[in-house]
Amino acid sequence: MKAAVFHAPHQPLTIENVDHAKPKRREILLRTAFAGLCHSDLHFMEGLYPFPTPCVLGHEGSAVVEAVGEDVTYVKPGDHVITCLSVFCGECPQCLTGHSNLCENTEVKLLPGAARRLTWKGEVLNQAFNLSVFAERMLVHEHAVVKIGREIPLDRAALVGCGVMTGVGAVFHAAKVEPGSTVAVVGCGGIGLSAVNGAALAGATRIIAIDTNSDKLEKAKEMGATDTINASNVDAVEAVKEMTGGVGVPYSFEAIGLKRTAEQCFAMLRPGGVATIIGMIPFGTKIELHGADFLRDRKIQGTSMGGNRFRVDMPRLLEMWRQGRLKLDTLISGRIKLEEINEGFANLKSGAPVRQLIDFGVA
Repeated sequence: MKAAVFHAPHQPLTIENVDHAKPKRREILLRTAFAGLCHSDLHFMEGLYPFPTPCVLGHEGSAVVEAVGEDVTYVKPGDHVITCLSVFCGECPQCLTGHSNLCENTEVKLLPGAARRLTWKGEVLNQAFNLSVFAERMLVHEHAVVKIGREIPLDRAALVGCGVMTGVGAVFHAAKVEPGSTVAVVGCGGIGLSAVNGAALAGATRIIAIDTNSDKLEKAKEMGATDTINASNVDAVEAVKEMTGGVGVPYSFEAIGLKRTAEQCFAMLRPGGVATIIGMIPFGTKIELHGADFLRDRKIQGTSMGGNRFRVDMPRLLEMWRQGRLKLDTLISGRIKLEEINEGFANLKSGAPVRQLIDFGVA
């Protein structure tokens, strides 16, 4: 099969012929349909997060089941699925207390460098995120997928696999946004726009979208933003406070992954507010906050994939899409071939696209 191989930071991915093993116990072989290009993958490609190489990146995708291993009961060949990096065991303390996205069973949620599912030139090729979606096929644990109806378009389904789940999940699960509240979202890429949409679904009365790209701010209005701030020419914190009578917002979301914007999200909170950091802040980067600001019950928190319970949450999100409330169609900015992946990431880095999808040609 063909796969995009990541060799080292700041080097282009190369399209290679890669081999996969046969499905073992509880494993399934998938034929990849669509893969989303996400900033998280770009962080690894730029060396901001360490990962053993060579490897195949990619973590947002949809696929068709091609073969199953022993004891697989959840899916069968021909089923359509969404993949998710929140692979779970269902038995560890995290899973049993409702935090399956934080599963700690390393026999199911394999640590980086532990998987032996892919080979290239006779050597082990590392699997990223227990998935490696940038390949024509994936070999994964059966608890890394959620089954969906065949009537669901696989391109829309792929978006739910990471960006949409993370953005909406951060609103629903991590922050627990209350109806009638005011929300600020910093960063209007795929995840930030999904947080905007999630805030609208949660019943927020006022949703302030913040970015430096005017086109993305227009997209945010389509997703449910009531106000926008172009941070290229104003101080975002001061603008938010001015919009809220000098008080600040009860909920803010950082969807870029930068020190400065994380600090801004905390600074724009009203007393009792909570800032949720969704973006992947570079490894080793420290955030600086003023201690006095904590005295009035302001909080800052992280979230892993929106605190998802993806086999429950993703079907619900798709139902919201059916109802016209979750705006998946708005997020798709283009389709490319696997061979165009480097150009796709160059476009992503420029800040122009929302979500580009690699189309593997699966009907």
